[in-house]
Amino acid sequence: MLRRVGSICDSTCTVCGLVPLITRLRGTTKVVARSATMQTLLKRAARFAVSDAPVVVLGETGTGKEVVARVLHANSARAKQPFVPVNVAALPADLLESELFGHGRGAFTGASAAKPGLFETASGGTLFLDEIGEMPMGFQAKLLRALQDGEVRRVGENTSFMVDVRVVCATHRDLAELVRSGRFREDLYYRLRVLTLEVPPLRERSDDVLPLALHFLAEERSERRGYTAAAQARLLGYAWPGNVRELQNVVKHGAALATGPEVDDDDLPETLSQPKMPFASTPGTEALKTLAEVEREHILRVLDSCGGSQSEAARVLGVARNTLWRKLRSIG
Repeated sequence: MLRRVGSICDSTCTVCGLVPLITRLRGTTKVVARSATMQTLLKRAARFAVSDAPVVVLGETGTGKEVVARVLHANSARAKQPFVPVNVAALPADLLESELFGHGRGAFTGASAAKPGLFETASGGTLFLDEIGEMPMGFQAKLLRALQDGEVRRVGENTSFMVDVRVVCATHRDLAELVRSGRFREDLYYRLRVLTLEVPPLRERSDDVLPLALHFLAEERSERRGYTAAAQARLLGYAWPGNVRELQNVVKHGAALATGPEVDDDDLPETLSQPKMPFASTPGTEALKTLAEVEREHILRVLDSCGGSQSEAARVLGVARNTLWRKLRSIG
């Protein structure tokens, strides 16, 4: 989904019918985004890029939240400085502080030399905290202090020092719900959520599926030049619960198995046989309903039971309010 200038094959873009990248987002970053929803998101990201305020990027796992964070960085005044990503969920709680803030010599067993933290490494640039919702409560207060004061202190040292870093966070969780349940600090929540971007799931931007599939196929340096009509139908007919990340893996699978000039239907994984709109069983002779119809009825039922409050309905449904708002717009 992300590639450097000059690495996108113009012929691939032509075959896809890909809409040219938004001018303000050219820089060193290119994003495969044909759908109107993604282009709207990128325009919003372009406006946010000029600010140094924290940004929270929301979206399901695999939707490309880090790509959006890189777009923010690449189109900001910090573009020539480091972009440092860190997956908070992948770091053990007892190592999180030393990884982010660094540590002094002798701070703990094995610390034979001082080591700068990721805040220092990202100095002048952007620190991307992925899966911020998984951050232990015990460390959240320390992160809040660092954001408020603009300074950090290495583990085992007494002196703090200033850091110039823009913080961009991402999560697949509903942070507001985590605050309500006592698993995320309210003050940190408001400190971070100055600006928000929500990346829609791939199933809600089907216009991006084929351009992305061609993009990933080109990255495989495969001899296959595209997809047969049957393969395209399979790609478009799938719900993509794993989003862009799953699509990338499917393309790798197809490129490895294909023997013809194009990736064919039989080269794709069997999992893609699952329909995009499964049917819900209904008794008697009533017409079967699509998943979209069932979802619509459920959303409206929950909204009605919440007295029309979208915030409360979003909480009950377990989705972000922006997600609910978008769904309500789509169902009319």
